[in-house]
Amino acid sequence: MLGLKLPTDPRWVNIVEKNVDEILTDHAYCEQKAASTAISLIVSFPEYPELVEEMVALSREEMGHFKMVHDKIIARGKTLGRDRKDDYVLQLVTFFPKGGSRTTQLVHRLLYAALIEARSCERFRLLSEELEDKELAEFYHKLMISEASHYTMFLKFARHYGNRNEVDKKWQDLLEYEAEIVKNLGRNETIHG
Repeated sequence: MLGLKLPTDPRWVNIVEKNVDEILTDHAYCEQKAASTAISLIVSFPEYPELVEEMVALSREEMGHFKMVHDKIIARGKTLGRDRKDDYVLQLVTFFPKGGSRTTQLVHRLLYAALIEARSCERFRLLSEELEDKELAEFYHKLMISEASHYTMFLKFARHYGNRNEVDKKWQDLLEYEAEIVKNLGRNETIHG
């Protein structure tokens, strides 16, 4: 369903198992960044009322997810660690050239967001199926479902605002590029790395 060209190496879960506190901190910041992305889309493209409405709802949902992850961290007797750069996202967002029409910029941002959500969904599925901590596995199962709906929403909007054939071509090209990025990741206790 996700269309990812390269699945995450299942051994990534072993890294997570040894560093659960680190993955939870990284995950919390991913949720916060997802909320920020939704807000940024509202600020950048206020002329699209249906997009604005969905992004308002998404920003609330993502901050709710941030709170859920933060609550897990506190329940484990830890505190939220410091944010760190996300090499996956930093590499991903270099794919499309800067500039172009407002519509082109919007489509590119929507495609990036769709792919980040798709990869998160795939990683959450792995965690839900492979983590030994069953409570945490169930937690990731619930979040996986939510991420899948976000991925499809962003892709739907990209196809709605852009030319469907061009958007689908860009999406496939971006998926290929992302597969190359993922080849060199999966060795850290981060959601995308």
